[in-house]
Amino acid sequence: MYQRILLSMKVKRIGRSQQRLIFLAAIVAIYSAFVIHLNFLQGPAVWDEIHYWETSLLFSDRLIPSSDNFAQYSELSTPLPFVAFGALEYLFGQGIAAGRWLNLLLSIVVVFIIGWPGKHKTGLSLVCLVGLFTFQPYLWLSGRLYTEMVACFWVLIGMVSYVRNRHLLSSVAFILAIAARQYMIAFPAAIALCEFTALFTHGLRYLRSASLADHWRWIAPLIAVLSIFGWFYLFQGVASESALAKPGTPDVQRSAWALSPGGAIHFLAAVGAYIVIPEFFLFQPLARLRQWRQQWQKIALIAVGLLLYIGMFPPVLEGLGKIAGFAGDLSQYNLSMLFFFSLSLLACIRFSNVSLMSAIFLVHAVLMMKAYPWDKYVLPALLVFWYLKSLGLEERFRPRIVGSGRETGDRRQEKGDRGQHVANLRN
Repeated sequence: MYQRILLSMKVKRIGRSQQRLIFLAAIVAIYSAFVIHLNFLQGPAVWDEIHYWETSLLFSDRLIPSSDNFAQYSELSTPLPFVAFGALEYLFGQGIAAGRWLNLLLSIVVVFIIGWPGKHKTGLSLVCLVGLFTFQPYLWLSGRLYTEMVACFWVLIGMVSYVRNRHLLSSVAFILAIAARQYMIAFPAAIALCEFTALFTHGLRYLRSASLADHWRWIAPLIAVLSIFGWFYLFQGVASESALAKPGTPDVQRSAWALSPGGAIHFLAAVGAYIVIPEFFLFQPLARLRQWRQQWQKIALIAVGLLLYIGMFPPVLEGLGKIAGFAGDLSQYNLSMLFFFSLSLLACIRFSNVSLMSAIFLVHAVLMMKAYPWDKYVLPALLVFWYLKSLGLEERFRPRIVGSGRETGDRRQEKGDRGQHVANLRN
């Protein structure tokens, strides 16, 4: 903590206005070069963009989609991004470029939310922005007709609303995020879990007597979680029947009850590679090493447990992204398992303390047992992490900006306890 304060003081030596100028100059330079490199987003469709654009055209004949549109829908993910891309085509008729520009705009908004040196930021928001850009797929997805940017945007809006105690807005944002990608359910689920646990730990009497405002903190995200059943009803399953019948659909997604436990290790390895390692080098690595050295017994237990899990459920040597590619290129199977073990161990050590982020990673890892391994699936968690870190809230169990929104009962109780303590000292 002391090292972090020193780093924050060094950054704050640059005035907030100077930090904002640096931010604006960097963003204009990065995104201008990116747009020029992609020929102003006018290039032909590549990879998944090809069938994503075909799907978007299903929703381009009217502004509000009909049941016939959904009857022809054949993607594994929920359809909100395709509805948005189709609506842009209906309104402007600019082809695939309009959807790409939408993703680029959302990407810039996300960057402002994380990196803009605002009054609630720790002074390290620019450093957090560097951490975000170390994840190379972020910029690539910003200029392509992929669905991640729409889903990640709403997840981040949901988290921003949550820490500001705007729980209704947060719930709506998470519902829209789930409508864009099913696995975004991890975020409201983790919030609901933490909030309910915080109430439950006060005892059953407090749980029954808590105000509606206290309960609303876990009910609101739970409503977002339950919205997934609306899509299950629409698709009559986890995804549309035509999508599940496609030849390239992963086996783990064909059956509602099929699981690939090794998928959790792929995800944790991505957390280690794309979140823990950049944070380690950007935020006082020597202090982190000293902290881990003092916790060697705890780390040893984590390592043994992780080793047993990998021994029972080894990750498959396939997937998309640099992690799966590097593991597959190693000459020996044991080296590949050591690679996965090392990266996932970093993630488990870093987020071994109880916090909202650790809950998010836990729920997210479980959900990844139903997904084909792909590095990009870590992106929404990565955005939420850097946002919370820019506020200094990444270690909190119930992160919130002080003074934002209506206070809950436990917060008022904390203030009352502190006031009583001060009164006792005075007496």
